[in-house]
Amino acid sequence: MAAPALPSSPLRRRPLLLGQVEGSPDHAVTMAALVPKEDGFLSVSEDRTVRVWLKRDSGQYWPSIYHPLPSPCSCMCINPETRRLSVGLDNGTISEFILSEDYNKMTPLKSYQAHQSRVLMVLFVLEMEWILSIGQDKHFTWHCSESGQRLGSYRISAGACGLQFDMETRHVFIGDHSGQVTILKLEQENSNLITTFRGHTGGITALCWDPVQRVLFSGSSDHSIIMWDIGGRKGTAIELQGHNDKVQSLFYAHHTRQLISCGADGGIVVWNMDVERQEVHTQFFSFIWSGK
Repeated sequence: MAAPALPSSPLRRRPLLLGQVEGSPDHAVTMAALVPKEDGFLSVSEDRTVRVWLKRDSGQYWPSIYHPLPSPCSCMCINPETRRLSVGLDNGTISEFILSEDYNKMTPLKSYQAHQSRVLMVLFVLEMEWILSIGQDKHFTWHCSESGQRLGSYRISAGACGLQFDMETRHVFIGDHSGQVTILKLEQENSNLITTFRGHTGGITALCWDPVQRVLFSGSSDHSIIMWDIGGRKGTAIELQGHNDKVQSLFYAHHTRQLISCGADGGIVVWNMDVERQEVHTQFFSFIWSGK
């Protein structure tokens, strides 16, 4: 089991609110992301729409794109280099679009019937031209984004709920409802199971991968975050406690070495990862990075 972080006095600083957009009380916004190189953001919602919001001269955000889809939107990802937008839907489809340079138009590319039910997370890997996804059908799948062909799938018996990918080693990290993390190595049309490990007492609710330090962060319904030092091949882990409810999302800022976490308790926590913390050595994944 991972050791808890050493106690410290948190800084009671608050983030500065730059703006907000009122949504519909009847339909949840399922995901949002910043627009690359613009003062704006994208949102997808259970009202079956994709919207691009740009900041106007008035200081307010207004939609520059309002695009309806045939099913409620459950997740998305945007590639900043190509402006390629991948949207996962409740009906198991992944729909792809290209956004114009001024973010006033989105052009459909293709659709994939990736899952039999709700798409939970989607990732686009530009270097491999892969679309990776997990769904409520308990499957991880990957497709070729050029041909649209399915390349493979892997069943997660406890139900997948978190997904991350390392480009250098082609390792995919999948968190599930039992609290287990599964690591697969992907080839063009097959996958190999590397290992599984667990440290949470609840299900995985969020994953975040730092490809520079080769560290995996996992958030859980047990309210905790665990930092797994995978690249060090020593099996060390650190537990972070700062939420009073399940952890909903994680983001790592490389330039400041800060981890940002959001929880169902309504809290946003910024963790300084340069602070020395107590570690514990385990044998969970000491062999993972022994070969590529």
